[in-house]
Amino acid sequence: MKKNTFYLLIGCIAIALVCIFWESDEMHAPLLIMGAFIAAVALIIFARSKVTDLIQDERDTRITEQAMTRTMQVFWVVFCAFSIGAVVQMLQFPTFPRPPPGQHPVTLLSPRMMGFVQLGFLCLMIFLYVGFRIYYARKYGEWDTDEE
Repeated sequence: MKKNTFYLLIGCIAIALVCIFWESDEMHAPLLIMGAFIAAVALIIFARSKVTDLIQDERDTRITEQAMTRTMQVFWVVFCAFSIGAVVQMLQFPTFPRPPPGQHPVTLLSPRMMGFVQLGFLCLMIFLYVGFRIYYARKYGEWDTDEE
């Protein structure tokens, strides 16, 4: 398996863990997410042993650094903007005095859903990293086939 395929697999595993976390919360069964997390870590370790292109040279290090930097630059802006909006929305509860019937404050997401959205953002960060990694691999020529 190639390195980028491995990263995509990690992203899929992370999304599956978010879904299992949701179901675990709905069922009030914390052992479900605990067991799923341990199984996911074991699966990632097994998949890492099957990666065939783990050559670490200067070019690969540069690609990894650039992809990581760009991922964090994009992600922290999106994540912070959402988190700030979530905090402002949560500070509106409870409202005193209570508004008259029929005039309820508009809420975009419940506080419980905000946590799930943030977990989803963390999973999508992996996909963002893979996208930047592919971009910088092409830019710096990681996939050049003109080896002599």
